[in-house]
Amino acid sequence: MLIREAVAGDWPRIWPFWHRIVAAAESYAWDPDTSDEDARALWMAPGKRVFVAEDEGSGAVVGSAYVTPNYGGPAADVANAGFMVDPDRTGQGIGRALAEHILRTAKADGYRAMVFNAVVETNPAVKLWTSLGFEVVGTIPEAFTHPTHGRVALYVMHRTL
Repeated sequence: MLIREAVAGDWPRIWPFWHRIVAAAESYAWDPDTSDEDARALWMAPGKRVFVAEDEGSGAVVGSAYVTPNYGGPAADVANAGFMVDPDRTGQGIGRALAEHILRTAKADGYRAMVFNAVVETNPAVKLWTSLGFEVVGTIPEAFTHPTHGRVALYVMHRTL
């Protein structure tokens, strides 16, 4: 697998799994009906460093992640990130590889910490984040309507870089 910075032409290869993940309404607090245009503006926004994971054999984009400041001004050295892996490719280490890449990138870019603002408590990625040193520093009870589990919490997770 090759992880590289995304270019504008990668969006059409990110959008199919981005749309599938957000439309499932299981792990992102974004509108499941987000349009292609609005999704691109969210994911590929100026100021974000966006990466893709490519299958070296096929060249298929199998995941994407971004890193961006979570806050501004005097707190701009705290990063935020987003991760998506093609649901057909989960369990292959793509999410972990993207996470490790983003953590190294964020530290090299001068961030001192990373925070996730809204991790759905039932998201399997919670195990990944905790294995990478993130801690739940806040819980917003019943903040997310999961299509299977009903009302579940959102976690705020943090890690020092």
